[in-house]
Amino acid sequence: MPTIKTKDGVEIYYKDWGGGQPMVFSHGWPLSADDWDAQMLFFLDHGYRVIAHDRRGHGRSTQTGDGHDMDHYADDLAALTAHLDLKNAIHVGHSTGGGEVAHYLGRHGESRVAKAALISAVPPLMVKTAANPAGLPKEVFDGLQAQLAANRSQFYRALPEGPFYGYNRPGAKASEAIIANWWRQGMMGGAKAHYDGIVAFSQTDFTDDLKKITVPVLVMHSEDDQIVPYVAAGPLSAKLLKNGTLKTYKGFPHGMPTTEAATINADLLAFIKG
Repeated sequence: MPTIKTKDGVEIYYKDWGGGQPMVFSHGWPLSADDWDAQMLFFLDHGYRVIAHDRRGHGRSTQTGDGHDMDHYADDLAALTAHLDLKNAIHVGHSTGGGEVAHYLGRHGESRVAKAALISAVPPLMVKTAANPAGLPKEVFDGLQAQLAANRSQFYRALPEGPFYGYNRPGAKASEAIIANWWRQGMMGGAKAHYDGIVAFSQTDFTDDLKKITVPVLVMHSEDDQIVPYVAAGPLSAKLLKNGTLKTYKGFPHGMPTTEAATINADLLAFIKG
């Protein structure tokens, strides 16, 4: 399996397929590079070089006990892009991966990057504060950590069965295969990485990162996102970006790259070519 070793000795697994302009995909919590199957196959078929890694503690990467914060996530992504010597890359991040992409650009600069896309992403800040009144109360995230610690396997069935893919909405037809694949990816990773990752994705403030970014960024978010509420995320991120475009969806779930892959892929391709 292709891996790189970070400065602190963590092995990061990655996939690297095809040639052409590179597209780098950063997955959501608590998943893996496999969550990008629908995008990687699509863009590979359209002549792009597609790359996706398993975040530290996730998937096939080292189940380290520490370093589960946005600084390490961004540095790991920077190490991967440097190792592969990527230039003119397009970075796509879903959910927590959107935070990773934003922090990578804010922390490491844009010299290797052409464009970026943030899909159902956590920036600018998920947790409710005095300055972020539309955020979710910290107790919500404390509850996620408690459920993970009590019975991770059960918790990782409940999320995809319900709010992650919108299968709790009236008339929704749940896909057992999609639910099982979410559970499989989640259980591949480490409990400590996932537990700490809840703090990383909910309490990191990406406002300064977003303000630094000058490359074109497509912000894709659904008004019916039950994991990262639209009101405190997509529109605010688009306003903070110097060159941001907001694409709003109605009725799509948080996991729309999987359940609505045809639409998401077409919109991404149009943005990249535009």
